[in-house]
Amino acid sequence: MPENAHISSARPTISVAARDDESLAAGLLSLLVAEDTAGLYRCEATFGNWGLLDGGIGFLYFDRRTLDFGKAFQVKLGSDVIFDGRITGLEAQFPDHEAPRLTVLAEDRFQDLRMTRRTRAFSDSSDGDVFRRIANDHGLSPRVDVNGPTHKVLTQVNQSDLAFMRERARAVDAEVWMEGSTLNARNRTGRGSGSLELTYGGNLREFSVIADLARQRTSVTVGGWDTGGKQGVKYEATDSVVQGELAGATSGASLLSSALGDRKEAVAHTVPFTSEEAQAEAESYFKSMARRFVVGRGVAQTDSRLRVGGYTDLRNVGPLFEGRYYLSEVRHLFDGARGIRTFFTAERPGLGRPR
Repeated sequence: MPENAHISSARPTISVAARDDESLAAGLLSLLVAEDTAGLYRCEATFGNWGLLDGGIGFLYFDRRTLDFGKAFQVKLGSDVIFDGRITGLEAQFPDHEAPRLTVLAEDRFQDLRMTRRTRAFSDSSDGDVFRRIANDHGLSPRVDVNGPTHKVLTQVNQSDLAFMRERARAVDAEVWMEGSTLNARNRTGRGSGSLELTYGGNLREFSVIADLARQRTSVTVGGWDTGGKQGVKYEATDSVVQGELAGATSGASLLSSALGDRKEAVAHTVPFTSEEAQAEAESYFKSMARRFVVGRGVAQTDSRLRVGGYTDLRNVGPLFEGRYYLSEVRHLFDGARGIRTFFTAERPGLGRPR
C-alpha cells in the first residue's frame, strides 16, 4: 500500500480570538490535537516564525499581537471544530539550518480545574450534585446526567478539582468532557450515539488489535460498612453488567472462566457506607476492566466524527474483531509531508464469534 494512501491532505483552519487567520493556516508546520476519556483536550501547533513583517524581515509572532496567553484558540476542518481551548504556553525553537519556529500549547477549560487544588467535603450529595457544584465554581455551564447514589459525605483532600471529578466519575461509570464553556458529565453508555464506519483498505489505513485475558476477572466484590445500619455491606459484580454492550460477542469474563477458571477480585481501597455505594463501585470497577478486553489502535482518514465518546464500526478486520467499538483516545496529527491523519484507540468488552 502506498505510504500516503487514504490520508487526507486537507490543511486545518486556525482561529484565534474567534477570527480565522489565513496566515497562521498557511504557516502551520505541524499539529497535534489529543483527547481521551479522562478529559482535558490539548493542542500543540507549530508555525514558522520568520518572514516579512511591517516592511522588514524578522520574527513574526514575538510581538504577541496574534498569539498570546489566554487567547481563544480553535482548530477547524472545514466548518467542524476539532479543538476549542485557550493558549497556555509558547515555545520558541531555533533549529540548525532552518527558520525559527513557534509552538502554541493550548488546553480546553478543564485547565481551570487542573490548576485549582482544594480540601473540602460534600454532605448528602450525589456525584451529579458534585459535578454541578464544580462547574458553578468555575463559571461553567453544567450539563449533567449521571446515575448513582446519594452519599452521606464525599471528601476532596488536597486534590485538584479535575482530579477529584475524574475520581468520582470513575466510581459511577461516568465520563466528563468540555464543549466550550459547558462541563458535561454523563454515564458512559449514554455519551455516544452515532457510529462512523471504518473499512480496512479504505478509510482505515492501519489497525492492530488485541484480546487479552490478563486483566480480566470473572467477578469483582466491593465491601464496606453501613454506619447507619451498623452492619457490613457487600456487592459482587459479574459480566451481567456489560451484557447490553456485547451485541452477541463473548465477554472476556466468560472466556476467562472457560479457558482458565474463575478469577475473582476483591476491592479493598474503597470504603462504601451503603449497599448502593458498594454496588455502584463494584459495577463501575468491573466495567472498566471488561471494556478493555479487546483494544484496537489504528490510523484513519481524518473525520470530525472521530471523537472520544463516539463509536466506530470496523470492517474488513475478520470475524473476531469486526464490529462496534468505543473511541477512548483520539489524536489528530498534521504535517506538511503527510497531511492530516487520525490515530485512535478503540475498545469493547466482547470478542466476535468465529465463522
